[in-house]
Amino acid sequence: MDYWNLEHKKVVIIGGSTGIGLATAEAAAALGAQVVIAGRSREKLEQAADHIRQHNGGAVEIYELDNRDERQLELFFAAVGPFDHLFTPGAAYVRGPLTAERDVAISCFDGKFWPQYFAAKYAVPYLAETGSIVLMSGAFSQRPLDGGASYAACNGAIESLGKALAVELAPVRVNVVSPGTIWREGQEETPRGDHFREYETMSLVRRTGYDEEIAHTVLYLMTNSFNTGSTLFPDGGYLLR
Repeated sequence: MDYWNLEHKKVVIIGGSTGIGLATAEAAAALGAQVVIAGRSREKLEQAADHIRQHNGGAVEIYELDNRDERQLELFFAAVGPFDHLFTPGAAYVRGPLTAERDVAISCFDGKFWPQYFAAKYAVPYLAETGSIVLMSGAFSQRPLDGGASYAACNGAIESLGKALAVELAPVRVNVVSPGTIWREGQEETPRGDHFREYETMSLVRRTGYDEEIAHTVLYLMTNSFNTGSTLFPDGGYLLR
């Protein structure tokens, strides 16, 4: 059986115009998938689609979508129609300590948990029984650092959601990818750059990760038909140090 094959499959990625989502869209297209990418910026979506077509070929559809809006999600999946695999990396939130203002405290759930929850809800009527959903959390769920209680709780909730949906939606497979810190070029001299250097000391492989490495994990979860209810941690050994 050829596991690394997405020919004649339709892959939907919410948050597919940049970062991990774009890397996954590129990799899926290279494996023969028809790719649908959605996000908030039409300009970025068009640039991403052009990039995928130029480098990987294949069909790419784009949809402007605010995944924090439940009604938009419902209409989005109705427009997409039947498909095979869903990946939901798109998120917008602010991390802060327990003493932070309410808007900061709830932003992780509003911008990361509920968008994935409702994406799954409205995807199900159109999702093939042989298909899959891959949610995205983050390694902070298992090894939180100071100043991110709601963020850690949100990621943990997403991992529990993945297990619950694997049971409820079977035989559709549901899994979660929980990455460590991912490198972003051009941010070396910003506070995030400081975090990159700190992560190097906390990772067993002594570096941050790359979008393509997380995409590789997502494609494994899409194409291995015996894997469901799992959370995978491509984090360079962050959880073990």
